[in-house]
Amino acid sequence: MTHRITCDADLEEGMAALRALHPHWAAIIERTGIPPLRRREGGFAGIAAIIVSQQLSVASARAVLARVESVFGQLTPERILAATDDEMRLSGLSRPKQRTMRAVAAAITLRRLDLEALETATPEQVHARMTAVSGIGPWTADIYLLFCLGHRDGFASGDLAIQEAARVAFGLPARPKATALEALAESWRPWRGVAARLLWAYYAALKAREGVNA
Repeated sequence: MTHRITCDADLEEGMAALRALHPHWAAIIERTGIPPLRRREGGFAGIAAIIVSQQLSVASARAVLARVESVFGQLTPERILAATDDEMRLSGLSRPKQRTMRAVAAAITLRRLDLEALETATPEQVHARMTAVSGIGPWTADIYLLFCLGHRDGFASGDLAIQEAARVAFGLPARPKATALEALAESWRPWRGVAARLLWAYYAALKAREGVNA
């Protein structure tokens, strides 16, 4: 059975487990409180929204997604595969994101990417299956795993905000690379999904504090 993060009670259970694992978590949790749940729609529409948000601010991503939805209506693999080049251009998507959207739509339609099977897959399996699709990188797979699937052991070692938060919170000499952060997070299993949310919340607190270069 795949354990999900679905409510604040799940977050609190994970926070208690992390606090018992490492003393640094107590200070992090004192600063952040219960982090946002951040669950979102799954399926193709969920992947599409993540693709849109790549390398964009939250406000910009929302604006582009609204434009995409206004052009295509309901976001389905069939609608994207039937889209004309003019529609793609009008959507505001960059060329790489257009290619990725079409590649994902084709993979789902041809059953090379089985979204239902992802529901019960391990984080490693989700990663492997999603990144096998052209244009889907580790970050996109991680965000889908964390927020669309709500897997309690999902993580995003390549996310710059999480890396910076970990540097400050754990007193690291430099911002850890993805591989180093992945190794550090091994001891946080099976609650890495809660750890990721706490580190994002901690990073937001760092940004809000005057004088911190975060």
